[in-house]
Amino acid sequence: MPLSAQEIIKLIKESIPDATVEIKDLAGDNNHYSAIIRSKIFENLNKIQQHKLVYKSLKGKMGNELHAFSIKTESK
Repeated sequence: MPLSAQEIIKLIKESIPDATVEIKDLAGDNNHYSAIIRSKIFENLNKIQQHKLVYKSLKGKMGNELHAFSIKTESK
C-alpha cells in the first residue's frame, strides 16, 4: 500500500519536530515523491548525515511502501 504525502510528512515531523516539509508527487501515483526538508537539526551535519536522519524517520518504509523518494535537505 503506497504512502500518502501526508503520512510521509507525519513520519518526518515525528522524528524531526521543527522540520518544514514540501512534497511533490512526481507521477501522481502516491509512490514517487520529491521533498525539500528544512530543519535546524541539519546544521553542522553533512548531506549524508542529513539524509540518513530523514530516511531513518521513514521507519523502514523506503523501498517497501515508498518506492522512490528524492530528498533535498537544508538547514533553517
